[in-house]
Amino acid sequence: MIDSTLEQQLRAGDSNAYTELVAQYKKSVINTCYRFLLDQQDAEDVSQEVFIEIYQSIATFRGDAKLATWIYRITVTKCLDEIKKRKRKKRITSIGRLLHIDAFAEWIGGGTMPDKQLKENEQLNEIKKVLNNLPENQRIAFTLSKIEGFSNKEIAEIMNVSTIAVESLIYRAKKQTAQEVLLILRNSEY
Repeated sequence: MIDSTLEQQLRAGDSNAYTELVAQYKKSVINTCYRFLLDQQDAEDVSQEVFIEIYQSIATFRGDAKLATWIYRITVTKCLDEIKKRKRKKRITSIGRLLHIDAFAEWIGGGTMPDKQLKENEQLNEIKKVLNNLPENQRIAFTLSKIEGFSNKEIAEIMNVSTIAVESLIYRAKKQTAQEVLLILRNSEY
């Protein structure tokens, strides 16, 4: 179903349209939540909150952005709220794909963590410390770009900033963390 048609049906209170919206976006919303929260149950719980928020506030959707962008903006906001609520001021993100470290990227994506390649708690805690030092906007932009695969323009819409600001945030995040994470991963090989 095309987003504009779906939006009109949602505004009209069509329950079938809401069911369609959930079916269409559920997987991507849960995946986005998982990448922020790194816990499947938390991701599912927050995704339910996202869809409740969408249902309750569809009437206030102005249509300035695509429906999908609005949904991701709500998703990111709900994830950040969850992190703050649980006093997890920082969260882990992945630069595995950036560094071509496939095992780490697979683990972040929800796959299994390979015991032989990553020393479970010790190494991951070191990586978390490095990644958690990123300012919040850098973490958000980096996660949406490198993990979720959004374009810089889409990220700019989600974060309500300029495309140039997004490029800068991603560049600074890469620059700040790449060498430290690579050093941690190399040290674990010995």
